[in-house]
Amino acid sequence: MGERSRATTIADVAAHAGVSQASVSRVLNGKQTVDPAIVQRVQASIATLGYSPSVAARSLVHGRNDTIAMVVPDLENPLFQGILKGLSLAAASDGYRVLVADTAERVDDEEATAIEARHRCDAIVLCAPRMPEQRLRRLVEQVAPVVVVNRPLPDADVPIIGVDYVRGIRDLVEHLLGLGHRHLAYVSGPATSASNAERLRGVEEAEQVHPDLRIDVVPGGSRLEDGYALAEAVLGARDDGATAVIAFNDLVALGLMTRLRQLGVDVPGDLSIAGFDDVPMAGFATPSLTSMSVPRGEIGAQVWARLRTLIAGGPIEHSVLYRPRLEARESTGPVG
Repeated sequence: MGERSRATTIADVAAHAGVSQASVSRVLNGKQTVDPAIVQRVQASIATLGYSPSVAARSLVHGRNDTIAMVVPDLENPLFQGILKGLSLAAASDGYRVLVADTAERVDDEEATAIEARHRCDAIVLCAPRMPEQRLRRLVEQVAPVVVVNRPLPDADVPIIGVDYVRGIRDLVEHLLGLGHRHLAYVSGPATSASNAERLRGVEEAEQVHPDLRIDVVPGGSRLEDGYALAEAVLGARDDGATAVIAFNDLVALGLMTRLRQLGVDVPGDLSIAGFDDVPMAGFATPSLTSMSVPRGEIGAQVWARLRTLIAGGPIEHSVLYRPRLEARESTGPVG
């Protein structure tokens, strides 16, 4: 077999152009101080030799590799998928790629995963991190530039893009109150989830505003299988008088409805069910699922807008909190 052809290097370009390797690097870096004649010779040699700098070489020359990372707790969640899509499309328009790291809800892995990802990329997105607040504050300083999604971090010197879960829960409660429900159950999310804490705040505020309202909290989770497994606990809440259920998210609601249907429970005739996030399958469920819609793609695009500014050395822009929109569907109805 013949010898494999050797890739052209900066040294080859320098020798062909009759200049130093440092001069070639300065031309590749776009330095304005290089003699125009040298620039022409180097560019001609690059064209003649077919030289193309590797990603690693460009990173050394420019100090970046046009890649960012997004760390998520559960990539199976359509909410995070939608944010990732919006982020990827926006970043691609500026020539950036997005790498994804899924921590699979392992809180102890988040910090190390984020640090390792940052070593490989120009910047990082922390999506709904579960770690304690003090650890998160230290981490955002360590991995900057960084944008945090769906995690309140008061007074932190970092952009936050998120959802107003407190207002969203209160709006959903108002919808159910309008249907005559006065005793609800809230199926909570992961104990380490900051957005679950915000939802619980919404539950508490709703009860304060409506003294005749009762909302029982049923410990839950964030996945389809969690909702499926919680059906008996939810039926226990119904036996105590609850006529409607708000699930932590749509996945939990959909899993719950599947099991309730198997148990012969009519939704919404026997029990109204509502979710959160308005994932794509919510409108195609049977019955279609009432939910609070979150602008996933727009959140992703806004994350990139702020991250791009930080990468360019610009100022930290203001944080954004989106108010969810009610999508009333078949799974909620009047008290039977």
